[in-house]
This record gives sequence, structure tokens and C-alpha cells, in this order.
Amino acid sequence: MNTSPDKVMALDEAVARFVPHGAHISIGGFTCNRNPMAAVYEIIRQRKKNLHLYAHSNGQGVDELVGAGCVGRIEIAYAGTGRFAPTCIRFRKAIESGTILFEDYSNYQMTLRFLAGAMGVPFLPTRSSLGTDIINRWGFSKEMRQTDRRLPDQKLVVMQNPFGDWADTERVVLVPAIRPDATLIHVQQAARDGTARIAGLTFADVEQAKAAQHVVLTCEEIVASDELRSHPEHNQIPGIIVDAVVPVPYGAYPTACYRYYDYDPAFLSDYRTAATDDARFAAYLEQWVYSRKDHADRIAQVGSGRLAAIKADPRTGYATGLRR
Repeated sequence: MNTSPDKVMALDEAVARFVPHGAHISIGGFTCNRNPMAAVYEIIRQRKKNLHLYAHSNGQGVDELVGAGCVGRIEIAYAGTGRFAPTCIRFRKAIESGTILFEDYSNYQMTLRFLAGAMGVPFLPTRSSLGTDIINRWGFSKEMRQTDRRLPDQKLVVMQNPFGDWADTERVVLVPAIRPDATLIHVQQAARDGTARIAGLTFADVEQAKAAQHVVLTCEEIVASDELRSHPEHNQIPGIIVDAVVPVPYGAYPTACYRYYDYDPAFLSDYRTAATDDARFAAYLEQWVYSRKDHADRIAQVGSGRLAAIKADPRTGYATGLRR
């Protein structure tokens, strides 16, 4: 835990320090909204390998990390970017080819797993997935679980309600807690001490942050602590759990950041084309990641015209008139 009153640091330093090879990490955001893309690209640029990735219902971030060969194992509820990729393309290719191991859970189960980690309890009960094959189909074998102490002994456990038929519930599903080495999320505003404010839907980001040993925040802007303290009820991330604050304008691009910019449909369409072919995807990574010194360089490559088209309308928080 970083107790410094000033946690601002460069993104390359934050990734090098908190995301070693083989780390268990989680990333925030939802489908094509507020993915921590600047952090994702830095992980790829530093060629991190064999990561164990947790995500709730992520999209672009998951697909690019998997496509770049950074991920060895993944636990997730859903990976997709709406009409651009109902199922993430490189993610699907990796699953079908067996190049990564995966285990799937329901959306609610993943939220509860992060919540359990945040609460410091080993599991939480739910009725989610009763009567489905989510319970029966394991991505990690019993043998693997016995030799890897970071994995729970079982994927899920179904047990009888110990309180009898109270609340008309005979059986419950126990879901194991997730405790990542590091969680990376993108927020709209943060103070230098790590206190952060998320505008709009928070998805499972707050639970992911509180469950992690380390938290790396990228943000659209650094604001004064007094500004956040003036309305503390609007702040979701306490500075005490944050290790690094990285100001990165357009840090979620090409996904959306509510009230700052929308997702870029042109870029996501081009990405879909590139992702379907191995050679084109390799060329994409070279053009947009490896040859860019940092995220600011990448955004400069996008160009002011496209950025103006996705600028958020002050009233709605989204880009109006955007051809989606």
C-alpha cells in the first residue's frame, strides 16, 4: 500500500512496478465503456507475459491483451464490444485454438467474487447459475488447482441452505473470492492522493479496486483534493487503497469515457477488420502500440478530427450526431 500523499507517477513506471510477468490482474470498464486502454497498451508495449486476467464484462481491453499474447489464463463473464464484436475476436480465437485457459461465470457471480475479495471473506452465496452448466464446466482442472495455491480448490460449490427452507431457498452456489495482485481502472477525475470520482455507471470497478493488493488509476484529469472533498458522496475510490495515479487524457480511447468522449465507431470497425486476420492484427499492434512511445503519441496519431467527432455533449454526456 502506497501511503504517500502524492501518488502521481508515469504510466510506464506504474506498469513496470505493479504488473510483473505472471501477475494476477483485473481491469475495469464494461464492453466499450471506460476500459483502461492506456494501461492495457503499456502492458502490451512492455511485453508482459503469462498474466492471469480477471474481468467482469470487458471488451476492447481484454481482446487486445489476449491478442498480444499477454494472457495465459482468464476468468470472465463476458467479452465483447456490442455490434463491433458480439464476442471479442482475438479472445475467441485464443479460446478456440486453446492458446489460453479460461473459466466463465455469470455477470452477477463475477461481481460477487470481487465483492468477496473486497470484504475479505473467502466466498459469497448466490442462486446465480443454478440449473446451468456454468457449475459443471471447469476451465482449470482439479490437478491444476491442487498445485497452484492462487486458484480455489473448486470452481463453484453448491450446498444446501444451512438455515433450512428459509426464504424458500433450498440450495445456494458459493462463489470464491478474487484478490488480484493489481487492479487497473480508468476514472474521470482523481486527486494526487488517489481519491477518485467515477461519473456515470461504475460497473464492478469499485469492488475490483477494493479487492486488489495494488491499484493503478489512470484518469482524464488531476483535480484538487478540496474539489473532491466538497462533494465526498460523489467519490467512490478512497485514496488509501490506491498505489499509483496516472493522468492520461483519452486514457479509455477507443472506448468511451462518460462526459468526456464517446467510443470511436470508426476505430472499432477498423479494429474488427484487423483482428480477424493474424497478419493484419500483427500490423495493427505494430502501428498503434509498439511504434508509439506512449498513449499521448497514439492519440496524436488518431488526429483532432476524429477526437472532435466523439467529444461528449455537456448535456447528455455522450457524443450527439455520432454515426455509430
